[in-house]
Amino acid sequence: MTEIEPGITAALVRDLLRDQHPDLAGLPLREVEGGWGNQMWRLGDELAVRIQRMDTDHDHQLKERRWLPLLAPRLPLPVPVPVRSGAPSERCPRIWTVMTWVPGLPLDRGSITRGGHAADTLAGFLRALHVAAPADAPVGTLRAAHPKDCAGGFEQFFDALDADALGSDAADVRAVWDDAVAAPAWEGPPVWVHGDLHPANVVVEDGTLAGVVDFGDLSVGDPAVDLAAAWVLLPEGTAGRFFTAYGSADGATVRRARGLAVLKSLFLMVMGQNGNLGLPGGKPAWGPAGRTALDRVLGKSPTRLPG
Repeated sequence: MTEIEPGITAALVRDLLRDQHPDLAGLPLREVEGGWGNQMWRLGDELAVRIQRMDTDHDHQLKERRWLPLLAPRLPLPVPVPVRSGAPSERCPRIWTVMTWVPGLPLDRGSITRGGHAADTLAGFLRALHVAAPADAPVGTLRAAHPKDCAGGFEQFFDALDADALGSDAADVRAVWDDAVAAPAWEGPPVWVHGDLHPANVVVEDGTLAGVVDFGDLSVGDPAVDLAAAWVLLPEGTAGRFFTAYGSADGATVRRARGLAVLKSLFLMVMGQNGNLGLPGGKPAWGPAGRTALDRVLGKSPTRLPG
């Protein structure tokens, strides 16, 4: 699997548009670097075609089609809004969606230089997102679960890393994880969560957060899964400001979030390691992002956070 899968070409995407949305087929089309589960093609100035690549589960894009048009108007950051649906066909047995384009550079290829502003922005976005959802909202995936339910993933990522990747930090990593597993479960109502906030799923402009993308794991669950972004996304020293601005995370939630930040950091490091080894789906740039996020987690004492 290359960065742009050989079977997904500009000619194929344009043919799919001609077949199903001919009024859009004449717009300029160009590849978008990045993507893992889905490949993006910029369509004109304001749209993008999102087509399945590594991800084979149609439900992810179907969720985005169903719920993002309802959520987007009340979120304070731009998010991709589906505007057209693409059906699988004989030429392409994949699902695809035409969505609004969210301007900015993915954080795994950019940086946040206005840390305080980004902390406040992320807190405001998550406050707006983390509200009770309708009864028919998608149930939380494993990514939105308590850390104890993700133990298999932690062990898999921990064991997959080269011996020197964690070095002397290995014991501290496991201690943070064990503390999160021991933390009380979320006792509030299930709320909307993004479920997969990491540097490739947010965009930055002018040194701060400018948008959130890839809502394939959108569901209702424990807000701790998104609060892990305090370490995974934000610069060193801004987690405290984030939690103050967010305002409603108790000590147990912070403990779970910190453990889930370790889990996400290990995942990014494994993806980076796989990319360096040339393995399918690997992302070399994600390794440094994961290591930096892990350093932030280990450098922040839980006693300095709310609760």
